Amino acid sequence: MLVKIYGSAIHGVSAQIITIEVNVDTAGVGYHLVGLPDNAIKESSYRISAALKNVGFKIPGKKITINMAPADLRKEGSAYDLSIALGILVASDQIIAENIGEYIIMGELSLDGSLQPIKGVLPIAIKAREDGFKGIILPKQNTREAAIVNSLEVYGVENIKEVIDFFHAGIPLERTEIDTRKEFQDKINYFPFDFSEVKGQETAKRAMEVAAAGGHNIILIGPPGSGKTMLAKRVPSILPPLTLKEALETTKIHSVAGKIGTETSLMTIRPFRSPHHTISDVALVGGGSYPQPGEISLAHNGVLFLDEMPEFKRTVLEVMRQPLEDREVTISRAKFSVNYPASFMLIASMNPSPSGYFPDDPNNTSSVFEMQRYMNKLSGPLLDRIDIHIEVQKVEFDQLADRRKGEQSEAIRQRVLKAREKQTERYQDLEMSYNAQMGPKEIEKFCELDETSKNLIKTAMEKLNLSARAYDRILKVSRTIADLENSEKLNSEHISEAIQYRSLDREFWNV
Repeated sequence: MLVKIYGSAIHGVSAQIITIEVNVDTAGVGYHLVGLPDNAIKESSYRISAALKNVGFKIPGKKITINMAPADLRKEGSAYDLSIALGILVASDQIIAENIGEYIIMGELSLDGSLQPIKGVLPIAIKAREDGFKGIILPKQNTREAAIVNSLEVYGVENIKEVIDFFHAGIPLERTEIDTRKEFQDKINYFPFDFSEVKGQETAKRAMEVAAAGGHNIILIGPPGSGKTMLAKRVPSILPPLTLKEALETTKIHSVAGKIGTETSLMTIRPFRSPHHTISDVALVGGGSYPQPGEISLAHNGVLFLDEMPEFKRTVLEVMRQPLEDREVTISRAKFSVNYPASFMLIASMNPSPSGYFPDDPNNTSSVFEMQRYMNKLSGPLLDRIDIHIEVQKVEFDQLADRRKGEQSEAIRQRVLKAREKQTERYQDLEMSYNAQMGPKEIEKFCELDETSKNLIKTAMEKLNLSARAYDRILKVSRTIADLENSEKLNSEHISEAIQYRSLDREFWNV
């Protein structure tokens, strides 16, 4: 008897329906699994055999042929255990399941018949609804994630026996339902960190506000213990809240990577990823023999924080150059390629020198050669993609001992939101949404300078030895500062503040 069961495979951040055809033939004995399965799927026969035996069923001693179509697409992972097991039971007439083709069925089996959670549930559920399936049956740990998708029946099970009883005996399963919009609104403003907890560092906080308002990448330069990491961790609390569309995009990526917790359904705050400096280039941008999203994709619609940036391998940093421009990364293999979104705000931090201190600090013990070698770890093209360079000075005792709270993140966030609204209106006819994305044409159009401003930036470039690449960056940041002040035109005050945010272009650093 031939039976068709439906599962799904992940390709990038999208899903594709997989038809699992199971045929049991009385003439002969054997177990044949075809359709480009990987080792985890090939080993499923052992898990399925033990699981069925422990719930009162068995794999029949007949010729079993299982095809996973389309046969030219490589299948991976253990999530097909439940589909294959049910297909064997139905094809061998051990159970009757007339409506089994109306559901997507996925789950990894344990030897006792219980189910383990799987990856990529959200894109699978979205695909199931798009293709007109009635519902999806999957491990209970994944139900909240799948229930984000409305107009789809989502059933979570703990044991294969529950699925058998559902189809064969008509015993109903408990349906999981979530009010996606309510859950989204309830959690959208929860943040574990707040800028009011930061002592001093008013200049750095202002730079963070400007960076958040314009979507600018920023690098913090300061000695150990000056608060660089503390500042970076609080940036998500002042960024505009995720839209529902952005939340779904972000959740899909984390679902594919298996980063969604069992109690989580929809990601409601912008992600903050902080990989260790020993990370490989594949782990950062994504890839592998079975491509998975990397840290830059997990930071999509959020923040990627590279602490102690010069300690990262140069090859790792250089692979970010293209994603920073294109806001997506393409992983190519001989037979296929996948695209992962990677629109993130980069925040980096570094010490001013190998010894940890600024060049003019009495405690600095680094030689000129050591400082040159240290700074050369960051290439010009990479720094070219970072709009704001800000020096973070050590916090004095009086500031640390001051028990008064600083300005709360919510107040800063409101100013950022107003600035972003102006940018959204300005770029509504263009393929961009904030100032950091401006190219030469947009800079020329939206960043007109009066004579005073022109003279100021000319003087700054001559006296501070600013590089040519700093010019465009200064204008972009000036545009954001003007937006924060609700000013349509740039003036000398906006330019002078933006010039302060180009520390690494100054002759002071080119030792």
